[in-house]
Amino acid sequence: MKYIYYKVFALALLATAFSLNVTAQIELPAPSPTATFSQKVGLTEVTITYSRPGVKDRKIFGDLVPYGELWRTGANMATRVKFSDDVKLAGNDLPAGEYALFTIPGESEWTVIFNKNVNQGGTGNYSEGEDALRFNVKPKTVGETIETFAITINNVRPNSADLILAWDKTVVEVPLEVEIDEKIMASIDRALTVQPGDLFQAATYYHESGKDLNKALEMINEAVAKYEAEGQNVFWVYRRKSLIQADLKQYKDAIATAETCKAKAKEAGNGQYVKFSEDSIAEWKAKM
Repeated sequence: MKYIYYKVFALALLATAFSLNVTAQIELPAPSPTATFSQKVGLTEVTITYSRPGVKDRKIFGDLVPYGELWRTGANMATRVKFSDDVKLAGNDLPAGEYALFTIPGESEWTVIFNKNVNQGGTGNYSEGEDALRFNVKPKTVGETIETFAITINNVRPNSADLILAWDKTVVEVPLEVEIDEKIMASIDRALTVQPGDLFQAATYYHESGKDLNKALEMINEAVAKYEAEGQNVFWVYRRKSLIQADLKQYKDAIATAETCKAKAKEAGNGQYVKFSEDSIAEWKAKM
C-alpha cells in the first residue's frame, strides 16, 4: 500500500515539474515596445496607445515604410487614439470616441486617417468604408535622426495643441482644436450661486476671454462682498477688479481699487502685487 502511495506521489511531483517547465517563459525586451499616454488639451482628454519601432540603421520612409501605401503608424496592433470630447483635426470635425490611426506617407504630403475599427493588427482588416475622417498634411524634414517612433502632443494651449508623429528625419504635425467656451460657460452658470472663489474664476474668465466686461465686474463685485463678509484679505481679487475697471475705461475707479489692492498686498507682505498696483496706477493716471 505504501509503495502504491509513494508511486502516485512521485508521479504527481513529476507532473507538476513538467507543468511548471512547460508554462515557464523567458521574458525578452519587445522590439517595438507599447506605449500609452494621456494629455489633457483644454477640458478634453486625449489618450494614445501605440507600439514604437526603432530606426535600427534602416531607411524608413520610402523603403521600410513605402510611400503611397497604407501604414499602421507604428508597429504590431494598429495605433489607437481616444478623444473624450468632439475635436477638430487640421480644421476637420471628429466626434468623441476611440479610433485606429492610419497614415499614407508621401514625400511631400501625408494622408492621415482615423478609422472606426480599433481592433486591427496591421492593415489587413482596414476598410476605407469605416473611416471617420481623412485629410492631408505636409511633412517636415529635421536634421537629427529620431531613433524611436514617437507620437506626442505638443504646443498645448487652453483650446488647442499639435498632435505630432515623428520618426527618423520626418515630423508630421496635425493641429488639434477643442471646445472649451461652451463647457466653461455652463459650469459658470452652475457655480454662480455658490462660493466667492467660483465668482472670481468666472469673472477672470469673462475678462481674459474678452466677454461681457460689465458682467465680469458684476461678478467680481459680488465675490469681493462675500470675501469681505468672511474677513479675508484677497488683494489678488482687487487686482483683477482694477484691471476689469481699467478695460472698461473707468480709470478713476480702477485707481481707487488698485490703491486698495496695494494696501492689502502690503498688509499681506506681497511686494509683487504692491508693484503691480503702483505701475498700473501710474499708467492709468496718464490716461485720465
